[in-house]
Amino acid sequence: MTELQLTHLTYAGSNVPPAQIIFGPELTVIYGTSDTGKSFIVKSIEYMLGGADLTLVPEADGYTQILLGLLMPDGTPLTLVRAPDSNSIHLYNKDLRNQVIRTPDATVTAVHNARSKNSLSIHLLRALGLNETLIRKNEAGGTRPLALIDLLHLSLVTENRMVGEVSPVLRTGTAATRTAELSVMRFLVTGEGDPTVDTGPSAGQRRVHKGQIQLLDQLVLGLSSKLTTQENDHQLRARLMRIRGALEDQSGPLRQVNESHREAVDSRMETARQLASLDERLTEVSDLLGRFRLLEAQYRSDLERLTMVNEVGSILGYFKVGTCVFCGAEREHQQPNHGAEETTQLHTAVEAEATKTSALLGDLLPTIADLDGEQATLVNRRVEAQSDIGGWDRIIAELEGGIALLRSDVEELVEERSAVERELELHERIAELDEKRSRLVGEGSVPSTRPTQHIPTSILSDFDAILQQTLNAWQVPGVDHAEYDQYYAEIRAGGRTRAGRGKGVRSVLHSAFTTALARFCMDRDLHHLGFVVLDSPVVTYRDPEPDEIPDVELTSTVVDRFYKDMLSFPGQAIVIENGDPPTKVLSEATTYRFTGAGGQRSGFFPTALH
Repeated sequence: MTELQLTHLTYAGSNVPPAQIIFGPELTVIYGTSDTGKSFIVKSIEYMLGGADLTLVPEADGYTQILLGLLMPDGTPLTLVRAPDSNSIHLYNKDLRNQVIRTPDATVTAVHNARSKNSLSIHLLRALGLNETLIRKNEAGGTRPLALIDLLHLSLVTENRMVGEVSPVLRTGTAATRTAELSVMRFLVTGEGDPTVDTGPSAGQRRVHKGQIQLLDQLVLGLSSKLTTQENDHQLRARLMRIRGALEDQSGPLRQVNESHREAVDSRMETARQLASLDERLTEVSDLLGRFRLLEAQYRSDLERLTMVNEVGSILGYFKVGTCVFCGAEREHQQPNHGAEETTQLHTAVEAEATKTSALLGDLLPTIADLDGEQATLVNRRVEAQSDIGGWDRIIAELEGGIALLRSDVEELVEERSAVERELELHERIAELDEKRSRLVGEGSVPSTRPTQHIPTSILSDFDAILQQTLNAWQVPGVDHAEYDQYYAEIRAGGRTRAGRGKGVRSVLHSAFTTALARFCMDRDLHHLGFVVLDSPVVTYRDPEPDEIPDVELTSTVVDRFYKDMLSFPGQAIVIENGDPPTKVLSEATTYRFTGAGGQRSGFFPTALH
């Protein structure tokens, strides 16, 4: 099948050195430091092939012409020359690589529209043999001519689209263009365009459709009146992303303060439990000390009384052996059973009682001393516990004040998020109604034979096999059973949709889809532009973002395998990446290394971008 090939991209102007990249016929890799113009090259190619606008970088100041060299399907050269902010493209049937001042061979409009008969799209599609191809544009079966832009987004992928959640099959992601985008995919993998279908409504259908359109208009007006801002869907989604980021920024500190508050409350409760235990033990010790001190006083009183008895007995002679102090009998006149023990037994009893009481007192005093020490320790610990509780109370009060402030900020962000989500929901409902209205306006009747945009299962299976083979060749983890779901226009792999994966996997899946589609078409001699341009196809690492989805980790093996596979790509491939490619790629492919400052080449322009 005939295809296009990119030969060079050149920025030219008076009194400025040209900025130029020469593309190889197979693999070209442009890599190196960020902010050196790599992604700008991709945007410039898109602009030269019919893009509506191009945001110039400061380093492009002074450059008045952009040149894109092509090799046409018949092998002849063609140079496109377009000025920044211009809708005209000059065509030269030669390979020109410097500022052009000669008269062009033809001039065409850059942006294709249905009324244009002299656009770049028509010129290139005619050379590709696609100028009479029709694609379906709405559910009613209406058709329109294929445009270059319909094919370009399936071959040239910018960095934003590479990581974006919009399916690789869809160019805009809006309901109004979905039917046409699905029809283009069907055309590429089957080689069959859509037939012209008469969709003109009958008189009765026109009356019905008019009433339906009026009703839809009233519904749209009613929903529009509920909109509170002038922001469009894109601006609202951008604001929603900022709010989510701010919420994440606020939620982190709030979680930390809440955790600190919980820990402080737990610590205060533990200290309070310790204080209660101290109070309970202190009460027990105080009660025991009271009882033991009474017992001590009793023992000492008993000892004093026994001492007094002992002293009185000694004075009165109760404890002497001899004349009985009780009956007056001398010792020799005393009865045998009236021995000396009777005169000293009182003394013995007093001494025995005193010894016993002293022993009991001796045992009691250490116990009292221990309890006194324990009581002093408990009192000190109680004072410390009360001080700790006061400290925790102050900390808890401070944390509660911080929580109240953070919650206030979070609540405001939550309210704003809810408001934006309501606005987005209204926009979605309005878009749905507009899509229904578009089906009624112009081609409102249902044709007798509805064309189909269904891709036969056998063809879809063959494409899915190429897609899975590509991912296997790159050794991408977690993407088994890869397939294109034509009903949802989505890529599925590893049991998940591409939109539900992290940015790194989304990039790899988009790259795999684009290259697999090109391989599928080229291997089967089907129509394709013949080249792919991939900006950041294998993003292995990115700084964490608030809305990032957890996913599998992509290692350097994926990068190495990707480049190895691209060396055997059947068409022309242009890859833009930050990281260095493997040594084998440097030796076999056309490569450019942008250093940013110093080195052989600082960037696309003679002065590195900042």
